[in-house]
Amino acid sequence: MAKVETERKGRSFIVTINRPEVRNCVDGETAGLLFEAVESFRRDESLDVLVLTGAGDLAFCSGADLKNIDSLVTRPGAEESGPMGISRITDISKATIAAISGYCLAGGLELACWCDFRIAAHNASFGVLDRRWGVPLVDGGTQRLPRIVGLGNALYLIETGVLIDAEYALRIGLVQEVVPEGQALARALELADVISAYPQLSLRGDRWCAYDGLSLSLLEGLKLEQRLHQDSLADPAMDEWLRRYAAGQRPPPPRPPASSDGS
Repeated sequence: MAKVETERKGRSFIVTINRPEVRNCVDGETAGLLFEAVESFRRDESLDVLVLTGAGDLAFCSGADLKNIDSLVTRPGAEESGPMGISRITDISKATIAAISGYCLAGGLELACWCDFRIAAHNASFGVLDRRWGVPLVDGGTQRLPRIVGLGNALYLIETGVLIDAEYALRIGLVQEVVPEGQALARALELADVISAYPQLSLRGDRWCAYDGLSLSLLEGLKLEQRLHQDSLADPAMDEWLRRYAAGQRPPPPRPPASSDGS
């Protein structure tokens, strides 16, 4: 069995870290396969959403394979794409979702933060547990985590090495939904189908503006938004959907789970 498996479902691309016997930790080979999977997604215009997950329910990814850590830094391309395979890739133009069950730790947390948003099963847990061994965050954790949960929450996780559950992660904004155990991937794919059904030009433009705007002043961000969406406003897909709206075709929006307690 490959250490990373990929599967196409409609216009979604599932990338699964497939090392459940070691809680889906990542060695050099696994990192290389993750890179190849993301590049394949990037090139395929028939795919709209990437869903990153881990095999089994015990772990999304427990981080780097600390027994084989040298293979991560010596992997060809590690300097450019990041030791864990994809963390330094910042120019993906399409949506990405993490579907998380079980442990999401250290480098695994960094991989989850690489995605646009995160769906967690009730049994998910999160932490910078590599703090105990003196292993630093070198796959984007010091940059993405504060942007997602705020500086105080990020430093709390980074400095203490505390392990938090899915409900705590939901409260601080680390995850966006908590679903019953075993349903994270199904829910992520459900949302991926919704995303794929939307006109993609404006959606991808909004996504790009949101990311790039983090480093801009408000005025510069507004100018970026105006510039990027000149094409969106002329998109034939938008005209088609506005015609449907005028004809009374208004599909209901998705809603988050009614309860996040796993029931």
